[in-house]
Amino acid sequence: MAAPSYDELLAENLQLRQQLQQLQRAHDELRRQLQDALRAGKRQAAPFAKGPPKPDPKKPGRKPGPRHGRHGHRPPPPPEQVDEIHDAPLPDACPDCGGAIEETHLDAQFQTDIPRRPIVRRFTIHCGRCRSCGKSCRGRHPLQTSDAVGAAASQVGPDAQAAVVLLNKEGGLSYRKVARAFDALFGLPLTRGACTQIVLRAGRRLRPAYREVRQRLKESKRLAPDETGWRVGGQPAWLHCWVGDGATGYDIHPRRGAEALIAVIGLGFDGILIHDGWAAYDRFEEAVHQQCVAHVLRRARELEQSQAGRAKQFPRQVITLFRGALQVRDAALAGDVDEAELEREHLRSVNALLDLTERPRANEANARLAQHLWNHAEQWLMFLIDPSLPATNYQAEQAIRPAVVNRKVWGGNRTESGAEAQKVILSVLETCKQQLLSGFNYVRDTLCHGFASLFTRTPTPAPVGR
Repeated sequence: MAAPSYDELLAENLQLRQQLQQLQRAHDELRRQLQDALRAGKRQAAPFAKGPPKPDPKKPGRKPGPRHGRHGHRPPPPPEQVDEIHDAPLPDACPDCGGAIEETHLDAQFQTDIPRRPIVRRFTIHCGRCRSCGKSCRGRHPLQTSDAVGAAASQVGPDAQAAVVLLNKEGGLSYRKVARAFDALFGLPLTRGACTQIVLRAGRRLRPAYREVRQRLKESKRLAPDETGWRVGGQPAWLHCWVGDGATGYDIHPRRGAEALIAVIGLGFDGILIHDGWAAYDRFEEAVHQQCVAHVLRRARELEQSQAGRAKQFPRQVITLFRGALQVRDAALAGDVDEAELEREHLRSVNALLDLTERPRANEANARLAQHLWNHAEQWLMFLIDPSLPATNYQAEQAIRPAVVNRKVWGGNRTESGAEAQKVILSVLETCKQQLLSGFNYVRDTLCHGFASLFTRTPTPAPVGR
């Protein structure tokens, strides 16, 4: 068989090059589709896909033996709380044979239900005038939420207003659904417009509490920030969330960057920031940073699953390193590791991370992860210096979920005033949870009596009128 000529070899080489280019384009397209699919799974606007069910799931219900746990029986109410007493008499005859029935004993059953008939109140407001200065004066009942009379004399009570606020902002119900719920459950007719005005009014009344929350965040030693996409009037915006020492604050800002947080704590913040890898937080140069370990572990697991061959080795090494550091942290919290040993482990882990990420890598995805880890080397392992420091920004992610529920219902706010009420009310409700206060009671009391501190619980004089 004759050897191929130079022209034949050249043509074959050209053909192979074209095939290689086609395969490379197909490879790049498949990689792009994979990245798009991974990003789509992280979007908070859509339900998360958890994959197929486990082949051997745990049996639902209570566990036998010592792990059974205590039963959550509803205790009977005290006698003074019983509002109604009803009698369930015996039938005239046995339902089976028709014989006479002899009463042997009495059983008691208790039932707690919700009222279906709304309470209608009439306030007789006594009005007068000062004989000395001539200034007019009006009486005010503690249950009043406004001094309005005339065309606005018929109003919704404080409990109902507080319920509208919680159903909308915490329950995630739209104004239409809130109105339907009140009509169906309580026979109290409301319109969407009325629900909107109730929420906007509550936002205005709660502004002093919101300013107090922002001041508390500024004074916090630890802060966990996060952000998510939002819309105001159909335009893109960002909802920012910050969890501090006993306070949670929100803001709706047109940009995702650090401007919203700078307005609260300033660039000179020297506390601890616990956050994900968003580069905007690097602007706080005076702060101590703890990068979220959960984010980098999730990223490493995705790389391990999506890559092949030796490319899997680097993400596995990253997972092993951080898992080991977390185990040492847990041992320190349990008292099995002393402070000196913890300090040595921190130095060893940081050096191991630097050694793992300093050399260049041929795999593009691994190289990006290595560069990200290198850029924030010590910021990943601050929890080994202070074991009480959270290794993740879960606090911020959990606090931002109520807003995500609202976004799934209506996508954001239609107006700037609605966005203002959104951030104010969410801040107050989430801070009430941290302070072990009833958000419902706080909103109701504020509507009736005015601002009272969320932290010192010292009431201030109630505002007059709206």
